[in-house]
Amino acid sequence: MARTIKRIYARYSESFKAEAVRLASQPGVLVQDVAHSLDIHPFMLSRWKKQCREGLIMANPPSDKPELVNEAELLRLREVEKAYAQLKLEHDLLKKAIKFTSKAKRTSSVSLPKIAKISRSK
Repeated sequence: MARTIKRIYARYSESFKAEAVRLASQPGVLVQDVAHSLDIHPFMLSRWKKQCREGLIMANPPSDKPELVNEAELLRLREVEKAYAQLKLEHDLLKKAIKFTSKAKRTSSVSLPKIAKISRSK
C-alpha cells in the first residue's frame, strides 16, 4: 500500500513578492543575495521577476520612503557573511579536533592494560 506524503508549501503574499522583486531590481544588487537574505530560492525570485514583467504580480507604486538597501550596506553584509562562514568553518574544525583528541585519550587508556597483560604473559 503506497503512503501519500502531504507536502507543505510556503505561500507568499503579493506584497512580499513585489517587495522582493523591487529589492532584486535595484542596480548593483544580485538576485542570489536578495534571495539568501529573504530565505527563498533564487530560482523562485527569478520566476517572480518574470511574473512581474508579465503583469501577473503587481508591484507597488514607488513611495516617498527612502531606499532600504544601498550598495554600501550590501558590501558590508557580504563581508559579514564571509567572516561568519570563516568562523563557522573554524568552529566546526575545532569541534572535530576536540572530538578526535578525546576519543584518542579514551582508547589509549583502555588499551594500555591489555598491552601490559600481554607483556607479562611472555
